[in-house]
Amino acid sequence: MQLPFASAPYDRRAERRSDPDWWQRLVDDPRSRALLVGDDSVATAGSDQGLRLASMPEADELAVHGDGVVERFLLGEGPDGPVAAVSLPELPEPLRPRPVRAVAPGLDALQGSLLVHALGLANWHRKHRFCAHCGTPSETILAGHVRACPSCGDHHFPRTDPAVIMLITDRADRALLGHSPQWPAGRYSTLAGFVEPGESLEDAVRREVAEETGVVVGEVSYAASQPWPFPSSLMLGFFGQAETTDITVDGAEVSQARWFSRAELTGQAEAGDLLLPGEFSISRWLVTRWHGGSLPGRW
Repeated sequence: MQLPFASAPYDRRAERRSDPDWWQRLVDDPRSRALLVGDDSVATAGSDQGLRLASMPEADELAVHGDGVVERFLLGEGPDGPVAAVSLPELPEPLRPRPVRAVAPGLDALQGSLLVHALGLANWHRKHRFCAHCGTPSETILAGHVRACPSCGDHHFPRTDPAVIMLITDRADRALLGHSPQWPAGRYSTLAGFVEPGESLEDAVRREVAEETGVVVGEVSYAASQPWPFPSSLMLGFFGQAETTDITVDGAEVSQARWFSRAELTGQAEAGDLLLPGEFSISRWLVTRWHGGSLPGRW
């Protein structure tokens, strides 16, 4: 199982971001296309047909005449030419907007990586319009990858929040999965949490598991990472070895937690009693890597 969003088969062309005329150069280039994103939505080519990459004249019209605050980003250059993005508060219905989480599972590596790049920037710009130093409204520079304060001169860069996500196994090779109190009955996933200041990734894994389930973790090994701009995370995946098996949930982040053998996981998923993470998440990837076979069911 390939980890979605983990590879980006395009050149970000960072050297072009300092060109003040980068947008007009793309408008003048007939090969250029633009991804159109809204607040947790994206323009599509129709049901199950992937993202809609608009022509630059169409994107320019939306950028100039769109309602509310509109941002433009240079994503880079793919196999067919340059790719930009336009972020609007709301996408017009003719663009066939669909929720990002509904579209993401069906995207190929190129479209998936372009989407998370655009969403990461769009979400950051929406929430960081003022200088964190002096409070002055900041301005977008470097093709959407930096905000600059016209008053104090500070530069602000896109925020990425590191979060650990981990599949913990015990000496019997059972997997520890947890249930959030906000989820429907039967939904289980790997444990996860944000890294705190001054904390190593390995210690974050051990702390989060102990806080949420009371299980003590010893050896921790890195597995893979996945950008997760919902709104601004980088998920850092790990496998961990449990030193204890008694479970005491915190009741806030995790209301239930269980040890699953492979046979239990397979049987309950096939029966529909267990709902596993979606196939585009690193959580599902970690579970599948441990399980070693095909798993039915999805959220």
